Amino acid sequence: MLTHVVLFRFADPADAAEAQTRLEALVGRIPELLTLTAGQDVVGDAAAAHLALVTTHADVAGLKAYQAHPVHQEFGAWLGPRLASRTVVDFES
Repeated sequence: MLTHVVLFRFADPADAAEAQTRLEALVGRIPELLTLTAGQDVVGDAAAAHLALVTTHADVAGLKAYQAHPVHQEFGAWLGPRLASRTVVDFES
């Protein structure tokens, strides 16, 4: 099992809500996406990311297939211009 964690900071923090909605809409549309959890920061610390994403995949090949899927690519096209930064970690569990 591979766990994929992404922390997003947006140029406009208000975009976090729309990003979460769009991410949650990926569930059931990409076969290699086994689970997805997304949540917005509720504390508001200056160092915090605005949105966290945790997905699971069978393996690295599953993650790569998820990332290459047209539905994910569409989300990425929407997301790109809105991002201030993004941090990713992938680990086996």
